[in-house]
Amino acid sequence: MKTIDLTIPLGIATPPWPTYEPLQVKYFKRLAPNGANGQLLTHSNHIGTHLDGEIHFYTPGKDIAGLEMDFLVNEGAIVDLSDVTGDYDVYTSEMVEERVDVKEGDILIIHTGYHHFGWDHNTADEIRYMVKHPGPDREFVKWAISKKLRWIGVDCGSADHPMNTIIRDWMPRQTKEAEYVFQKKFGKTLEEFYSDDKYQMMHIEMFPDGIIHAECLGGDIDLLLNQRATLGFFPWRFVDGEASIGRCVAFVDDDRYEKLMAKKAEMATTHFGDAYDPNHVESLNKLSLANMA
Repeated sequence: MKTIDLTIPLGIATPPWPTYEPLQVKYFKRLAPNGANGQLLTHSNHIGTHLDGEIHFYTPGKDIAGLEMDFLVNEGAIVDLSDVTGDYDVYTSEMVEERVDVKEGDILIIHTGYHHFGWDHNTADEIRYMVKHPGPDREFVKWAISKKLRWIGVDCGSADHPMNTIIRDWMPRQTKEAEYVFQKKFGKTLEEFYSDDKYQMMHIEMFPDGIIHAECLGGDIDLLLNQRATLGFFPWRFVDGEASIGRCVAFVDDDRYEKLMAKKAEMATTHFGDAYDPNHVESLNKLSLANMA
C-alpha cells in the first residue's frame, strides 16, 4: 500500500481564509549557541489544507479530537468538475454522479481545478482561489445528506460558494461580476439565489448531520481524477478544536501506485514537486470567459 499526498504546501506565503490569521514563524533558538533549532508558530486553524470540525459552526457538535479514525479514513471518490464549472459557477450532484461512482457513506473530494490558482502554482491567483471558485446550491446539500457522506473535500478556499459567504460584502468588484453571471445563467440576483436561509449551508446545514469538510486540498490530486480510492485526513487530536491543519492522502495498492508515478513523470510539476495538468487551467479560463461574455 502506498500513499498519494493531496495536501498543499504550508508556509508563510500560504493564504489563510480571508481575514484569518496567516502563518507566522520565528526562531526562538538556533543551533549556535543552543545546540538545536526551535521555532514558534502563530496561525489560525483555517490555513493550508485543513479540516473544519462540527463546532466550527455547530455548538453541540464534536471537536476535532472527537472524530474517530474510522470516520476520517474510508473509501471514497475524487471527482473532476473543471470541465464544467468556471468562475462563480454552481455545481450539482448530477455533475458529480455523471463523472464518478459515489456510494452511500463515501468520502467525496471535489476537484474544481482551482488549486491551480493556489500559491504553490505558476498560475497563482489568490483572489480567484478564494473569491471566484464554484460552489453548490441546496440541492447538493440535500443529496450529500441523503448519501450519508462522511466528509467532503474541496481544492479551493471554501466548500461554500464564495458568494454565499461574507466575501459577498467584502469584495464588491468581484460581487458585481458574480451578479452578472447569476442573472445571465439563472435569471436571479445573488440575493435571490443565495437568500439568507441558505447562508453558508455547507457549514450550517451539514455540520449538525456530522458531514464536515476539508478545504484547500491539492498536492497530487490531478493523478486521481474521476477515480475511487481509500481516502484519509489526519488532523491533530485537538481537544476543543473547531478545525485543524492536517494531511490528506489517498491510499492505493503498489501496482496502481507505480502506474500513477509513471503518469506523474510525464506531467508538469510545481516547484514543490506536485503533478498538475495545465489543461484544467485552459478549461477554467474558457468557461470563465464565457460566463462574463
